[in-house]
Amino acid sequence: MTIAAIVEDLLGRDLPVAVEAYDGSRVGPSDPPATLVIRSPIALQRILTAPGELGFGRAYVAGDLDFEGEIWAILALRDRLPSVSLSAHQWLAMLRLAGSAGLRRPTPPAEEARLHGRRHSKSRDAAAIAHHYDVSNDFYRLILGSTMTYSCAVWADPSITLDEAQEAKYELICQKLALQPGQRLLDIGCGWGGMAMHAAKHHGVTAVGVTLSTRQAELAEKRVAEAGLGDRVEIRKQDYRDVGDGPYDAISSIGMFEHVGLSQVKKYFDRVHVLLRPQGRFMNHAIGRPPFDKSRFARAGFIDRYVFPDGELHEVGTIVSAIQQAGFEVRHLESLREHYALTLRAWVANLEANWDAAVAAVGLARARIWRLYMAGSAVNFEAGRTQIHQVLATRPGGGASGMPLRPAY
Repeated sequence: MTIAAIVEDLLGRDLPVAVEAYDGSRVGPSDPPATLVIRSPIALQRILTAPGELGFGRAYVAGDLDFEGEIWAILALRDRLPSVSLSAHQWLAMLRLAGSAGLRRPTPPAEEARLHGRRHSKSRDAAAIAHHYDVSNDFYRLILGSTMTYSCAVWADPSITLDEAQEAKYELICQKLALQPGQRLLDIGCGWGGMAMHAAKHHGVTAVGVTLSTRQAELAEKRVAEAGLGDRVEIRKQDYRDVGDGPYDAISSIGMFEHVGLSQVKKYFDRVHVLLRPQGRFMNHAIGRPPFDKSRFARAGFIDRYVFPDGELHEVGTIVSAIQQAGFEVRHLESLREHYALTLRAWVANLEANWDAAVAAVGLARARIWRLYMAGSAVNFEAGRTQIHQVLATRPGGGASGMPLRPAY
């Protein structure tokens, strides 16, 4: 039995893409939009010894599995399977092809995260953040563009630029927080300083941004100085649990909550509540999962091992309840699911347009990781398998929320 025959058995005969294997077998259309290439028996060994998405991911990162053409066409194969797990029949067929080495586990690529210590301890969280964000500022600039914003943009129209959509996101959050000159803003998980800089420049606030990433903090400080905002924006390399200089008039958390973890959710919202003044506003902008998906980020899955170690996604209803149990009043919720799909497609386009420079910055394996994770995430947002919400809450004071009857947004 050839590898192509196994693929045909697994995915069906009417494949939208071609599959070529090292044994010379091939299946699929003659002029496909993309071709999946199985380069060596090691690809089979990786899939056999780590069934599911992790084995396929390892094979792609290592270059044992590759593709030519459009990644979007390759990802369409996902819809052919209820999961990426092999049946017993398919597993045995691949084992025969792999031969005596079939059950010998190849060494995982060096880019795979292996964290130690108690999950969501301060030291382990710092290591998880370093794995993802302390990669290369130059690499992120190639992907993210001049705003250096690593979170969902807000698109008035798909024809606008990525930079315009990111500025629109910052402005939307500033409006929801009702920022006014002279107020204090805390941005938890500030990245490269985009939100703090926008709020200081356009709304006259004094902003503090905290991040656990050394490289983010270094570049954010440089960007703040170059923008002439050093007297209004402070960047700290600091865990949110160690922030103690409240109260703040407003607090934003944009794309950071995914790192908090279910075990820390109560502590997280309790800490934000302590740091926010009465009638102050809090914006939690976070990726979530639909209620039927219980996986969050599957531990030992591709995303957990290579992209966001220890990351967890939560259903938005449970988060709204947790926010209110901490003493907040939730006042507004908005889904931006389609917006994140557009953002991710823009990032993938940037990566592919700057592929050689990206590989030079971080190496081929890591560039492969980011292409697969961003493209796969875009497809998941489009299909509704992943969600994202902005939840706006206030800390009531004396029964008053501080909210107008009809907010402009």
